[in-house]
Amino acid sequence: MEPVLRLAVPEDSAAVAALGRASVLELFPAFHDAVETASAAEHITTLDPALISDGTYYVHEVGGEVVACGGWSRRNKLFNASTAGADERLLDPATEPARIRAMFVRSDWTRRGLARAILTACTDAARAEGFTRLALMATLPGVPLYKAFGFVEVGTAELPMPDGVKLAGVAMERAIEEKTA
Repeated sequence: MEPVLRLAVPEDSAAVAALGRASVLELFPAFHDAVETASAAEHITTLDPALISDGTYYVHEVGGEVVACGGWSRRNKLFNASTAGADERLLDPATEPARIRAMFVRSDWTRRGLARAILTACTDAARAEGFTRLALMATLPGVPLYKAFGFVEVGTAELPMPDGVKLAGVAMERAIEEKTA
């Protein structure tokens, strides 16, 4: 069966969280120690409900199962665990980049273009709202995907989790090209 890309609905939240947790537990040990991996699995895998209510979060579904997910935001929150003092204000498309958020692909569905399709849908939607740039805070396992999609590193950061653990992060940006006919 071919995956179907669609906007996420509130009923997808549990499946998205489970997918994110499984992805973190599988991919993070190659980049992070056990404490960092456990913290990431706990704190970066809960879906921000604003992404669904804003209509900016996508899932790929196959046979009723979510196998990939990700989205973008017109709000200033950069990553899921950034809740303390997070700025939920709407971004100005003329001067600020839209945010790419919470990308996960189930391990048996990687390398099939699902993440790229989600990033393309995010780019097209952000462009339609007048954004000219995208920004994200990548965790280390995601950096190769984002580089392959044209994002460039603009800095590094330590991402504080609510439990005090800090994860290495990479701030990345990409221009949104004009759509050609």
